[in-house]
Amino acid sequence: MTVAVGDTLPELVVEVTPTFVVSTAIATRDYQDVHHDRDAAVARGSKDIFLNILTDTGLVQRFVTDWAGPNALVRGIAIRLGVPCYANETLTFSGQVSEREGSLVVVNVVGRNSIGDHVTGTVRVELP
Repeated sequence: MTVAVGDTLPELVVEVTPTFVVSTAIATRDYQDVHHDRDAAVARGSKDIFLNILTDTGLVQRFVTDWAGPNALVRGIAIRLGVPCYANETLTFSGQVSEREGSLVVVNVVGRNSIGDHVTGTVRVELP
């Protein structure tokens, strides 16, 4: 795999259905009601249930490893949340290689939905 600073990764589009929000929250053992109970989420000021940060971390990792391949090793992920990602949104990930030193690559990642940047961050990955 030939990789250079400035390379862009193929987009990843995720349809964030209510089932996706609930199932990923449960899969990550996050039982906060705002991730599965719409009435509770609305009572707390949200428009709907929304993704949890553990799911975001997993999606960012998936985005980069889909590009880097199964033999790549993720060495670090640093993310920051922005706007919420409610149920029935479309989340689109984009990324660009920002650093390369030998086999170690840093990828800048953005996950956007209809209201803005939901998650931004960097992933350090060692390529085979």
